Amino acid sequence: MIRLLALIAGLCGAGTLSQFPEFSQQYYQRLSGAVDELRPLVLTVDLTARAQGLSREEALAQLQGNETADSIRDSLAISVRRYDRLSAAQARLAQATPLERLAQPWNMADPDLFDRTLADYRPALPLTQAGLISAVIGFALGWGLLGGLIAVLRRVFVGRWRAA
Repeated sequence: MIRLLALIAGLCGAGTLSQFPEFSQQYYQRLSGAVDELRPLVLTVDLTARAQGLSREEALAQLQGNETADSIRDSLAISVRRYDRLSAAQARLAQATPLERLAQPWNMADPDLFDRTLADYRPALPLTQAGLISAVIGFALGWGLLGGLIAVLRRVFVGRWRAA
């Protein structure tokens, strides 16, 4: 029975982790779209600041004085920081293979992009090498985690039973 449970856990792990390469590809595509969308805004801020002999931060700091200017400044600052964060993550993911992405989940940490990717993602049969390797890793993790949990539970409960 325990082996059957471990097999089921392994298959669940394989099925789940085998989806990661395609999910990470779809996340990367959304990430690239978000970076492309923010780039013109950031370039405008940078070019305007440079034309005034200011840094990006100095130019944004000068946008103040009334509620409207403060609101625009805050929105621009948020967009610029998001652009910097997303373009850095995009560069790291662009260099990573699908299996390297598996070991770098922090590069897919934008909650908005992650949630939208997850909402639109539909599982499929992984037919790529990365999908197969991910499935094998997932199987081993699922099998190993359940096996470890059962071993701990056995030690705790069998030890108490024998002591009684």
